[in-house]
Amino acid sequence: MRASDTERERIAELLREAVAEGRLEMDEFEQRLDTAYRARTHGELEPLVQDLPAPGSAVAPVGSSVPAARRGSAADWPSRIGGTPTSKGGFALWGAFNRKGRWTVGRTFTAFAMWGGGEIDLREAHFEDRETVIRCFTIMGGLHVTAPPELNVEVKGVGIMGGFGEGPNEDDEPAPDAPRVRITGFALMGGVGVERKRTKAERRRLKEAEKAEREVRRRRGAESLDEQEGSGRKELG
Repeated sequence: MRASDTERERIAELLREAVAEGRLEMDEFEQRLDTAYRARTHGELEPLVQDLPAPGSAVAPVGSSVPAARRGSAADWPSRIGGTPTSKGGFALWGAFNRKGRWTVGRTFTAFAMWGGGEIDLREAHFEDRETVIRCFTIMGGLHVTAPPELNVEVKGVGIMGGFGEGPNEDDEPAPDAPRVRITGFALMGGVGVERKRTKAERRRLKEAEKAEREVRRRRGAESLDEQEGSGRKELG
């Protein structure tokens, strides 16, 4: 079957996601992207994503309800749910604590900071359960939670002479198979902030991918112009 522009863009988005996750090197991404934009049939598109994880390795027909790929770590969520928690809480008194990198969040995680601070980074974390509650309490201190854009996060806290809420976030839709995290608690003369953003490595790879994609599009445009000029010369001849 002939491929449509929408299907080519869906494959391009899958390739961008793979770059963000570090599954493809930049030169391989550029080669596959160039092939995707040149593809005329489904048979040419399918091999480009067969070795990549969900949300799909085959081309969906026109009108399909299969959503476009999400960036970041959306495809890894099923493998990141379950396991023994490595931490169920954090405490800071005249000091600080942090939980970041590869760690497993307990089904209920309680954080407390008084005249101190704490950092809870969920971007590379695993989760004991699909449903997670993070309780944040601070008195004249601060707690900061960082989550990937694809995570399902609900913030319900109270600020008393302080603040409890979300800051500016990177736009993206929560992944349907991602854990659900509810952040509750209170901040007394302090603050609890929740931020959703990708890791520096993901942002760097996406920036490089955008640069490579612009180059691919530029080359395709130049080739198309050459073809048009060649066709024009033939007609004149």
